[in-house]
Amino acid sequence: MIHSDHSSGLNGVPPAPISRSAVSLVSHARSVLAEAAATDSPAERFRLAHLSALRTAAALLAERARPAAGSRRLRSAWVLIDSAAPEFADWAAYFASGAGKREAIEAGSINVVSTRDADDQLRAAFDFLRIVESSLGLLAAPIAS
Repeated sequence: MIHSDHSSGLNGVPPAPISRSAVSLVSHARSVLAEAAATDSPAERFRLAHLSALRTAAALLAERARPAAGSRRLRSAWVLIDSAAPEFADWAAYFASGAGKREAIEAGSINVVSTRDADDQLRAAFDFLRIVESSLGLLAAPIAS
């Protein structure tokens, strides 16, 4: 369950409410991350952890991104984070570097990641989720594994 932490805000002013969309995306990211933690397959763990990170990025963008006037070109969530939430640029670069591996796994290649790669991706997705939740003022129960 996810709750908004309205007790902390600038100058005692509560932060703006979080959109339902962002809360839903964070909730989905948590579910996918729990599924990733429970799988034995390194390829599936990597894929699911990366998808969780994408949902987390989408939640961040739902709160921070503002559509550019006249821009209809599709761009990666990781590219959008650079402008919408530059403090997350290192995270965006990390997850962008794993997108090709996730795509290869989705195309049927199961030997593109090692167990260590999958575990690293899982830890990074977990850390990213926690940092974004904190940034958005969301509190959540621990992720079941």
